[in-house]
Amino acid sequence: MVTELLQKYIWLVQTFIRVGRNGLSLDEICTRWENRFDTAYSRRTFNNHREAVEEVFGIKIECDRSRNRYYIDGADDIRDADAENAWLINTFTVNNLLRMSKERLCGRVSVEDIPSGHAHLTTVMEAMTENREIIIQYKKYTSSEAETYTLRPYAVKEFAKRWYIVAYCLEREAMRVYGLDRVITLELTDTAFRMPRKFDVDELFSTSFGIYIPEEKGKTITFRATATEARFLRDLPIHRSQTEIEKKDGFVTFSIFACPNKALIMEFCKYGSNIEVLSPAEVRDSVAEEHAAALKHYR
Repeated sequence: MVTELLQKYIWLVQTFIRVGRNGLSLDEICTRWENRFDTAYSRRTFNNHREAVEEVFGIKIECDRSRNRYYIDGADDIRDADAENAWLINTFTVNNLLRMSKERLCGRVSVEDIPSGHAHLTTVMEAMTENREIIIQYKKYTSSEAETYTLRPYAVKEFAKRWYIVAYCLEREAMRVYGLDRVITLELTDTAFRMPRKFDVDELFSTSFGIYIPEEKGKTITFRATATEARFLRDLPIHRSQTEIEKKDGFVTFSIFACPNKALIMEFCKYGSNIEVLSPAEVRDSVAEEHAAALKHYR
């Protein structure tokens, strides 16, 4: 039910984005809805959907009273690939198109398999929307037994083909991150919670790499890359804080401000000889040790 509603919200947003500032009259909206979903569409249902779209995606469907036409102000911004709302909307839209066109486009579309617990994602988002606690059974990769946790889901975060819940855990009395693909069962409770004021998941992870909640202050980390690798890094930075320092002798030097962790060390390692970490010394040494340990296997 939740998934179906989200799909309809996405369709509504995409419809208004396509028509632009000129917008649509209520009759035009109803006609398009009936052609798409084969059901009647009342003014009351449309207004309920308008409110839901604003609550879930932060996108307001305005009404120009002088023309009696509805529109989304700043539709070009929503199309911006860097906008979080655009990413979410496009993700749902592409998934819908792939499902609907599976037979027609068979053998022509290839996507990576993401084992991220999609069955639980919509329930978590519903809990976030209503600020309700959830109870999960969770099995870590390092444990043979599942554990039960009561969570206050503050946010969801996607990283490396996986979705994660960023939540306050009542049993741990602390903020924790849980991979959705490791959730065995998930129950939405009737217990409400109050969100911390000014909570921002991007700010929480601003100095982190991956899904590790920072436990120390960030550090300036410098590294240099080959000219070819630098072109890729400009388009897909290692970290949001990445800046370019200098070009010299066929290399490009970058810096990031982040908390060193295992995930970041392995990220540097994956570039092999195309990247050299310059500073600080402890990060450079950690990368070198990983490379040396790998080399032993091949010798």
